[in-house]
Parts: sequence; structure tokens; C-alpha cells
Amino acid sequence: MTFVMNFAPFYEKIVQEYHAKLYIKGKLYIKKKNVMFRYLPTLFRLKKGVREYIAESSSDLHYTAPRIYDQKVKAIMGTLPGSGRFEREMLEYFNVNIYSSTLLNDRLMSPLAKNGKKYYRYQLDSIIGEPDNLRYKIRFIPKSKSDQLVGGYMIVNANVWSVREIRFSGRSKLILFENFIKMGNVGEENEFLPTCYEFKMHFIFMGNVIDGSYLASLNYNSIRLQEKKKHLREKKNYNLTESYTLVCDTNSFHTDSVYFDSIRPVPLTPVEKSLYKDHALRRDTLTVRPISKGRVFWGEIGDFLISDYNVNLSWMGNVRFSPIINPLLFSFGGSNGMSYRQDFKYNRLFSGDKLLRIIPRVGYNFTRKEFYWSVNTDFDYWPQKRAALHMNFGNGNRIYSSDVLDELKALPDSLFDFDQIHLDYFSDLFFNVRHSIELLNGLELSVGFSAHRRTPVQSSKLVPIKPEEPLPPDAMDKFKKAYISFAPRMRVEWTPGMYYYMNGKRKVNLRSNYPTFSVDWERGIKGVFKSTGQYERVELDLQHKIHLGLMRNIYYRFGTGAFTNSDELYFVDFNNFSRNNLPVGWNDEIGGVFQLLDGRWYNSSRNYVRAHFTYEAPFLLIPHLMKYTRYVQNERLYISALRVPHLNPYLEIGYGIGTHIFDFGVFVGTENFKYSKIGCKFTFELFNR
Repeated sequence: MTFVMNFAPFYEKIVQEYHAKLYIKGKLYIKKKNVMFRYLPTLFRLKKGVREYIAESSSDLHYTAPRIYDQKVKAIMGTLPGSGRFEREMLEYFNVNIYSSTLLNDRLMSPLAKNGKKYYRYQLDSIIGEPDNLRYKIRFIPKSKSDQLVGGYMIVNANVWSVREIRFSGRSKLILFENFIKMGNVGEENEFLPTCYEFKMHFIFMGNVIDGSYLASLNYNSIRLQEKKKHLREKKNYNLTESYTLVCDTNSFHTDSVYFDSIRPVPLTPVEKSLYKDHALRRDTLTVRPISKGRVFWGEIGDFLISDYNVNLSWMGNVRFSPIINPLLFSFGGSNGMSYRQDFKYNRLFSGDKLLRIIPRVGYNFTRKEFYWSVNTDFDYWPQKRAALHMNFGNGNRIYSSDVLDELKALPDSLFDFDQIHLDYFSDLFFNVRHSIELLNGLELSVGFSAHRRTPVQSSKLVPIKPEEPLPPDAMDKFKKAYISFAPRMRVEWTPGMYYYMNGKRKVNLRSNYPTFSVDWERGIKGVFKSTGQYERVELDLQHKIHLGLMRNIYYRFGTGAFTNSDELYFVDFNNFSRNNLPVGWNDEIGGVFQLLDGRWYNSSRNYVRAHFTYEAPFLLIPHLMKYTRYVQNERLYISALRVPHLNPYLEIGYGIGTHIFDFGVFVGTENFKYSKIGCKFTFELFNR
């Protein structure tokens, strides 16, 4: 195993590129089902009385290092109803680099990882072959019960220490699986690539049980191995367009059995032929029975409440929204309490890859009894330059303002009865418009304006204490029924070394090895649309995500902001430093969120400095408790700090776990180095990872 682990990093990167024909045949058998089956967004609706299904696909597969798979579906046929999203989710099990330190998109720890001996035990099962061509069958057994570890065996060639075949089993999400991978022959061009997959799965969810078996075959057209590195320093090419294309080639898409008979590398078994025959017989003898209007109505209502909806409006576009009754949209946090969110999405693609997106969102915070709504609209009119018009409007967080009340209290002799004035919290109606364009690769400029209309949450009465005495001339001017602000805004964001690809005419940014820097500036102007606010806001921000390998990541974020001009600043409302009252899961603003901070601190200080650091890795604090916590996928350590006037500093330390079903975190906050509070955060993540 020492030899195998030493050679694995070299074999992992030895293949630079290949083109292959990928054939997949899969069968599903529904062993048990109940009403909860319809809650599964990745599955399909069953046909009445049918328990077994079959599906086949043929694709052109293009691989480019590192781990970029482009699959063009050329043909598909089967008895599976609907869009077959469940089938597409199986594809990750057929794009496996067995020499990588992780499997299935960094969800599983490979037994070939350089630190594999820390998590696995290895046993020599048997020795195969002649003395000059020995092969070793080695079993690997997880040292602890964890969904991030797998068990099985591998057969290793003794001369070059490469893997000839591997079988591993484990759990991913809600699937118990077993995957067998056969590699090419030693000395041949496909020696380091898989030629055949045999995959079996067992899915259990709330009494629903599904068994599946898949066979995948790869026939390679061309293989290009890694060339020796040149000593000359070459300029990096950040354009990865050659490695990315559309998933489906609609110009040569086949769904007929005649085509599959001509390209199928593995013949159908008698059982598989009978599945197609029975499916054709049901389709030919199908009788349509009239359905009552009441049944149709309540059926549609049921679908609306508990099912994903994806409505194709033909030339008008596409609308999608998640189920209304969906516990996965709820969350509980230490400072926000219980909240719920529902998103709707409308997309319309125009000629030239222009794209219109409209995303309405509604939400409710049960703790504060506050309803939120917003509409975000984006029109990408010049996709090559990522140029777009953005408009969003809705009601924002209720905001606290002491300045308004302080001005009234500053009047001489306390003219008004303050028991009838309620100016602590204001509701916010906002309207933002901006235009963004990428001037250079990774450098984006946004210009626009932001407008707010803030009104007291609770109506107030301005009642003089002594009605018979005249009021000062400017006394009534201190009280406004609505506070309106209008501010031009500019934002510059720069990410050096941004990798991207062109999807048609659309530029799609991927990743960068460098942090993202941003500057956000806003200037309030008095008198525009009856605006009263006159201020200037500047915010600086830096954030970065660093992949350390072996499912380990570091996130850090630093930011500062200030209102440099506050002649008439009634409301302190920062853009980067704000509270989110609706559900935010594991993938929040890369850990840049305070979980326990009282909401009033966001709007009470004219300047702030903050820092966040998050370390994410498996087996951090609970490797010895995996018998009881085997479903934990990742763990996180959080450290956050904030400096605002009167909080110097606020510190927050937390620990969180992520599972396939939910995320949970515990946080402790301190104010001015004194213990403040302890709290937790809980969000559902089932089917969202």
C-alpha cells in the first residue's frame, strides 16, 4: 500500500484528455412506496401497477484535466416516466478517478489517499498470477463507521503498482451503493482509465425502498497523456472553453430502438426485453378515462403543495418553484428564531444567449412575526461581457433608528407626549437599479441607484403636552410620516486569475486561486423624489475560499465600512454588514455571518470592522464518536470578530456539523471580552447538497 499510495498522485494526473463513447443501462425496482414518495424531488411519478423500469443512454464523453467532464447525450430510451432527473444524478458514479484522494465530488475519502492509513485498515487477501506478473488482492476496511469512508477491495499490479480493478461500497446521501470499476489492461493506452462500471444502489426514505442496478461501458476514441513539464514559464490560459460545452446535442438526438440496436455494446437480457415489450403493450392499449373536475382540482392543489413544479410556457419561458408544504425550507437560528422561505424562478432565453431571470421570493419570520417579499430581475443583454441590467424591489429588514427619536427629544421642555410616539422600528420598502459589466476578466463595474421609503412600524401621535402653548416653527418638521432616501451607487469587484469558459456566447466564470476584492460606494442626495437623507457610505470587502484537498477548506473574510458624511443620516444601513432573517444553509456567505448578534447592532453604528475565519474538514472533533454520528459529512470551526462603537470587540466562536438531512451549529458570543450568550442554528439541507 505504501507503493500504491506513492504512485497514486502521479497516476491521478497522468491522463490529460480523452474522448470516449459512454453507454449506460440502468434498471430500477420499486420494492416499497407510500404517499411520501411524492416528496422526493429527485425521483419521478410512478405508473400505476408498474414496479420495474429500464433506461438506456449513449453519450459522447470528453474529459479534460483536472476533473472536467463534458457529456453530450446522443441517444436515450427507456420506460422511466418524466424527465429522469434520478437517472442524471447517477452520472457522478460513472465519472470516477480511482487514483484521486477523494471520490464522488469530494464526498468520500479514498483508500488510496496519502493519509489513508489513518482511516483504513488493509489486509492482503490473496496473490494472483505468475511470478513475473503478480497481482495482489487487497481489502480495505474503515476504522470507524462513517458515511465518508468506503469498504471493499482492489487488485494491484506488482510491477507498476497500478490498480486493475476496484470494488467499494458505502453510503452517499440516502443511497447505499456498491461500485465495481474495471480498468484497462497494463501496457495499453487505456491502462489508467476505467472501461466498465457495475453499479448497484439501495435507496430508503421514510418507508420508500428502491433498488437499482447499472452497467456502464466506455469505448475510448483518443487518449492524451500528460506531457513532461517544460522549464520555460508559460502564460496561464484562463479560458477553459475547450473543456466545456452543452450537455445535450439536440441536432443528433435519438430516442428510437432501432438506433440503440445498432450501437448497444451489451445485448439486452430476456428480462430487459420483456420490460420494453410490456411498456409498449401498455402504451398501445392505454384507455383514457374521463376524470372528474373535483379530482383534477384537488390533484392540482396537492401537486402545488407537495411537489416541485416546473412549468414550460413554450415561447414565453420557464417557471419553476419548490413545494409550498416543504419542511426543508424552514430554519431556526439563535438570533432570528424560526423562519420560512419560498422561491419562484422564471427564465427566458433569447437569441444570442441573452437571458431574462425573474426570481420572486416570499418569507416569514415567526419569531418577529414579520413578512418579507422581494422580486429580483436580471437581464443579461451582452453575455460575452457579462453585461446586465439588474432591478430588485421589496420590503427589507425592519430597521432601528435612534436619531429620529433623539431629534424630537432634543426639543426644549419636552413639548410632546413620548408615550404616544413609537419611532423605534421602521419598515423598509426598497427599489434598486444597477448596470453591471465585466471590463476585464474578473474585474466587474456596477453603477446604479438605491431608493428607500421607511415608515414607522407602529403609528404615532404627535400630541403636545400643553396644547394652549404655541409650538416652535420647526417642531413639526422634526416628525415625518415617511423618510425617503435616494442614492447613486457604484461597486467595483475584482477577482484576479479568474478561470472561465464560453457557453455559446455566454461567459461563465468558474473559480480563482486568489481572493475577491470589492469597493462599494453610495451617496445620498437630498431633494430627489422628496428624499431627506444626505449621507455617504463606503465599504471595503475581501473574501477567499482555499481548497486544501481531502475535503478540507479554509474560508476567510475581512470587511470594513463607514458613513463618512452623516449630516442627515436617519438610518444606518450597510450593504455587506446586514442581517438575513430568512433561511441560510451551510453554504452561507462563506462563513461571513454573525449568528447571535442582536439585530439592533447592525443599524446603530456609523462604522464597523469585521473578520471571519472558517475551517471545514471531516473528522475534526468527533472521530471517536462516529459509531453514533456516522451521518456527519463535514464539520466546521467558526471564529468571527466585530468592532463597532460600544462593542470593542464582539467575538463569536462556533462549531457546526453538516449532514445530508440537516445542518446544526452551536455558537458562543462575547461582548467586550465578557460572556454574552450561547445559541444554535438549525437548517434543513435534504436534497440541497
